[in-house]
Amino acid sequence: MLWVKAFHIVFVASWFAGLFYLPRIFVNLAMVPPGSDAERERLLLMARKLLRFTTMLAVPALALGGVLWLHYGIGRGPGNGWMHAKLAVVLLVLAYHHACAAQLRRLRDGTSVRGHVWYRWFNELPVLLLVAAVVLVVVKPF
Repeated sequence: MLWVKAFHIVFVASWFAGLFYLPRIFVNLAMVPPGSDAERERLLLMARKLLRFTTMLAVPALALGGVLWLHYGIGRGPGNGWMHAKLAVVLLVLAYHHACAAQLRRLRDGTSVRGHVWYRWFNELPVLLLVAAVVLVVVKPF
């Protein structure tokens, strides 16, 4: 079980690293001056590759978390309300991941109406989600 838990933590940390950096690329894309096609294309390529890699990291993170929950019984049974809250946070992280993919499509297609300031705030959401997940898992407040 400890091996599963260790690799779950590694993949979650890696997944979040991608979710921290991807919106930072969006900030840079939103700041590209008109006519800077090479810079825009380079940033779009970076964002596409990072999104693909981040998605690949999410799969084992989620699968190993499922093994810990369903096979080893972590968070199951009475007195484990923290796990329900953590699963809600995981759903929010998945929604954020999906929102990143949608924002990238809009930036690629030139249909994004968001400015760099909005993307800077958008970039803060995964930090709050990670803090919530870690506090729920470590402190188990309910």
